[in-house]
Amino acid sequence: MRAILSGLHQKKKNQELEFELIDVPGSLDNLRVMLLETNSLASVTVPVPRVVDNNLIRIQIDPDQLQFEAFGQSEFAWQLFLAFDTADEQVILQIESEYLSDRHQLSLTSYYQVNSDAEGMAIFNIHTQQPEDEFTINSVNLTEDALNITGYNRINGQPIKDQKIILKTRESGARLAYPTAAGSLKTLFTASVPLTDLPSNSIEDLFVQYTVGTQQIEQRVILARSLEGQMTQSVLPGGRMVLIEKNINNGIVIKEFPAPSLGEKVAALPQKLQAVANLGRTIQDKVNLQRMRWLFKSGHRPYEQPTIIFESFGGRQVSDSPYAIYRLFTELYPGFTFVWSIDRSLKKFCKQNQIPYVVRRTSKWVRALEKSSYWISNARFPAWVKKPSYVTYIQTWHGTPLKKLGLDIENVSMPGTTTSKYHDNFVKEANRWDALVSPNDYSTQIFRSAFGFNNQILKVGYPRNDELINTEPDEITALKESMGIPLDKKVVLYAPTYRDNQFAEKGKYTFELPFSLDDFKKQFGEDTVLILRMHYLIANAMDISDYTDFVYDFSSHPNISDLYLVSDMLITDYSSVFFDYAYLKRPILFYPYDYHLYKDELRGFYLDYEKDLPGQIANNEKELLSGIADGLKHPDMSEDPKFMKFYNRFCSIDDGLSSLKVVNYVVHQIEKNG
Repeated sequence: MRAILSGLHQKKKNQELEFELIDVPGSLDNLRVMLLETNSLASVTVPVPRVVDNNLIRIQIDPDQLQFEAFGQSEFAWQLFLAFDTADEQVILQIESEYLSDRHQLSLTSYYQVNSDAEGMAIFNIHTQQPEDEFTINSVNLTEDALNITGYNRINGQPIKDQKIILKTRESGARLAYPTAAGSLKTLFTASVPLTDLPSNSIEDLFVQYTVGTQQIEQRVILARSLEGQMTQSVLPGGRMVLIEKNINNGIVIKEFPAPSLGEKVAALPQKLQAVANLGRTIQDKVNLQRMRWLFKSGHRPYEQPTIIFESFGGRQVSDSPYAIYRLFTELYPGFTFVWSIDRSLKKFCKQNQIPYVVRRTSKWVRALEKSSYWISNARFPAWVKKPSYVTYIQTWHGTPLKKLGLDIENVSMPGTTTSKYHDNFVKEANRWDALVSPNDYSTQIFRSAFGFNNQILKVGYPRNDELINTEPDEITALKESMGIPLDKKVVLYAPTYRDNQFAEKGKYTFELPFSLDDFKKQFGEDTVLILRMHYLIANAMDISDYTDFVYDFSSHPNISDLYLVSDMLITDYSSVFFDYAYLKRPILFYPYDYHLYKDELRGFYLDYEKDLPGQIANNEKELLSGIADGLKHPDMSEDPKFMKFYNRFCSIDDGLSSLKVVNYVVHQIEKNG
């Protein structure tokens, strides 16, 4: 017998869930639906009043029953089960789902969604910490003459009254208001703003205003997803343009400005020519790929001299744990042969630093890989790179996992693959690794499950973190001087993660800082500087030209450990950088300004984000500034019980000798193989 969630209907304050029963064995006694919350293990049982047409049942439930304040929990995931008695036994079936809902707003700060997990089982999710100032819409599009918006016109099934879309001009604060109308579906509204109403050279922020009961509400409009697939550009008569963009908090921004002149279009020609050249290069790369595949299939014999290939982040850097291992190898065993696999763009860097290299995707690169004895990398090699049987492949990986990896990602939404293919490829690649470096027991367990990894794990800590343990204060001073950081000021490092939804359209990424640099400078500018470490895709999208006296952009700095060492505290959100920074026992502040969106829309977490972190969580800019002030007053966290509990779990095995342990492992293999 099977039970499938097949529908969801609003019944006043309650939600009516409808289930289809398949292969019913006969009479069912004491029929009931049980809900189990996956985190707290709380349970709710709802009796089924009757069976409709022998294969359809319905229950009603008040979502308020499915949320509670115990343990500080704000996210609730309820699994559904059907229970009944037969003449012989008591049966419990997990309920499948054929029903996927959009978000249903329960109040200004809570909503629910019905989804299915990776096995197709029903999940009833409730979220209770949505910011009060946000209103999520479904779509925003430009036509030739209007800005069109659609969104929900109900809260917990009750219609919203006097709903209006408000445009606020950013500089002047002027407001334009537009009434909403019924949309194509009865639960949706639509609003249309004539583009001729937009002031010239203006930036407009989008808000919504409505009445709930006797309360008048005004909230900023947000779009949780990217703008991809929506019309974000319109050309107006008279040589004007309108663009839709998203700000850092997912708010909608409307920009009106002059269309490019003929001169500007001519100036843009080199970019278009570059795009044509890039297309030609792409075609050439595809042809070269076929040649690479053929070369890897050719027979090769190993070099007589032990040869070690190093690669970091697919050849894009000479950095991270492979570089730490390389430096110690060259110091202790200069008689071995070492070669770096690099992108062509790093040739100058390698020549300047006397680093031997081969350029990826060349005949020489194939020969070096296939004839070497050892590969040491922190990321995956392409699947078409053939690993000879005589090669020992050591994978250092590149961080303690916070966000889910590999097989633990239930739904993969990358272009050109499916979840099943992605999982299969991950397992095949992982089991080419002869040894995998792990920094702690937590990571070891995840690597086994997420990579499907069955070979040797070296639980020695990350070699890249050796310098965090071994660097002396005078070396940090010299490092600050070389980086141009004032010696008489405290240093705050901001290193957020890259968000998968942080793009407007293909090839175009958006980013702005989620806090005011003016406010930061006003409160801390006298004795503190801010250094930024942003993802390479968005680093070029920032403009900090007005703040160069106290803001330093080190997004392109090759060694992030340098930034850890020179900073007095770290601010991050979902990036795993805090696992490494914790080695320094300095304060860490978490600023997940879009936590309720990120957790739901993007990849999940292994840790309980609200309970397991080694520092304060700031939910808004006011709490952020307060947290910075507190962190700068307490530079040493070694007496903080919560911090040290985290440190002992994730950092304690690293004694500053991780590089040596990996080097000794390789040398032992060389000696063993004679």
